Amino acid sequence: MAAPEDVLHLSPLLELSQALAASDIRASLPRVLEILAEAFGALNGAILLADEEGTALRIEAARGLSSQGVARARYRVGEGINGRVLASGKAIVVPQASQEPLFLDRTGVLKEQRRKKSDMSFFCIPVFLDRKTAGTLCLTVPYDRHRDFDRDTKLLQIAASMVGLAMKVAKLVAADRQRLVEENQQLRLELRERYDLHHLIGHSHAMQRVYEAVAQAAPSSTTVLIRGESGTGKELVAHALHYNSPRAEKPFIKVSCGALPETLIESELFGYEPGAFTDARQQKKGRFELAHGGTLFLDEVGELSPATQVKLLRVLQEREFERLGGVRPVKVDVRLIAATNRNLEAAVKAGTFREDLYYRLHVFEIFMPPLRERQADILLLADHFVEKIAAAQGKDVRRISTSAIDMLAAYHWPGNVRELENAIERAVLVCEGGVIHAHHLPPSLQTAEVSGTVPGAALGDAVAAFERDLLQDALKSARGNRSRAARLLQTTERILNYKVQKYGLEPERFRSS
Repeated sequence: MAAPEDVLHLSPLLELSQALAASDIRASLPRVLEILAEAFGALNGAILLADEEGTALRIEAARGLSSQGVARARYRVGEGINGRVLASGKAIVVPQASQEPLFLDRTGVLKEQRRKKSDMSFFCIPVFLDRKTAGTLCLTVPYDRHRDFDRDTKLLQIAASMVGLAMKVAKLVAADRQRLVEENQQLRLELRERYDLHHLIGHSHAMQRVYEAVAQAAPSSTTVLIRGESGTGKELVAHALHYNSPRAEKPFIKVSCGALPETLIESELFGYEPGAFTDARQQKKGRFELAHGGTLFLDEVGELSPATQVKLLRVLQEREFERLGGVRPVKVDVRLIAATNRNLEAAVKAGTFREDLYYRLHVFEIFMPPLRERQADILLLADHFVEKIAAAQGKDVRRISTSAIDMLAAYHWPGNVRELENAIERAVLVCEGGVIHAHHLPPSLQTAEVSGTVPGAALGDAVAAFERDLLQDALKSARGNRSRAARLLQTTERILNYKVQKYGLEPERFRSS
């Protein structure tokens, strides 16, 4: 059991641990010196930290020292008591500072004690960080020949270890914080690149109009309504609007109005207060609050219930709302982007969509064309998806055969771009070589007109269709050169000419492809 006197000396360590628990270690160092000064009856104290090179010390925190003394107290490695502790990593205790020539007295403390005709003792303890001496903990106390210097040194070493540990924790926290900041910046950069206008695929006239509209609307905070069939890429346009706007550094929050039950949509949008309903035990912020300063994307806005439409209209008009169960208005600064595949004009006439809300949303409209109206973009999109999906699946699929291209171009794509992406993903999955052929595409695309087969076709017809596909692909690779195509197929040019004539192929078609 510790003696009562030892307990008196150990109790400050608890206070030290509480002081060093603060998030800002440098701000807590003066409190550390205050605790030690009170515990040891010190005249003054200081914590010195080494520079980045570890070649010099300067005072980081001080107690009982003048500003002039703090400014003068700088020590190189090996210079004075502090410099020697920095060099050796070992504590130095000077019982009588007046008798120690290494004590340089740059702070003027010893001079003051001599004027008072008294002496002092000096403790200099190393502070370690990552197993290296990162600084010193110094304490000056009145000289007392009965002082237990060994015990006091051990207690100060414990205190210095606590300071070093706190610095280590602070360093790790700062490194984690910096890593998170860098990761966040990298993520925002990736999002910007991912949703840059250049990543909207397509050169058709319909897509050129989309690019122009996005470029016009992005720099402003105007409400935008994106219209188009399901699967045309309305969400991608919403991302492009946000990440090319002044709000790009702020949140982008998405709500799928059609995916949430009517009973939940209001609480998701506006949040709720404790007690608003049975399971509401604590306050929850809604999507509007989470998007404050940024952009809120309401997908399938045409599915909102009449009651939610009223609240949404108020937010757009007043820029404020009340949480469920709340009475205090919450003000928000949010840019609204809405999307729908419904005919809102017909819904207004039918009374299922508020006319005043329609006009609030219909400030700036962007129409996403269906894929069947973007025939020129189908191959561009297909090539893009092949590259992206093959990389994700780790497969060496590089291109699409001519017959597969013909099939993609002939299809009417009721599911639009999303259906095309799914078709390419399926084709990459089942493809065993580096080329996607017609038989790799989903059965829904393999019509009789395109593939040259009919349900229940004979084996000869199926083989002929596959043979025709291989001939087209070889001619394309050979740029219409029959001799080279024959070598690719490991056959003779005579046989290849026969097959070309049999299937009515035109090698000249591939010379510029």
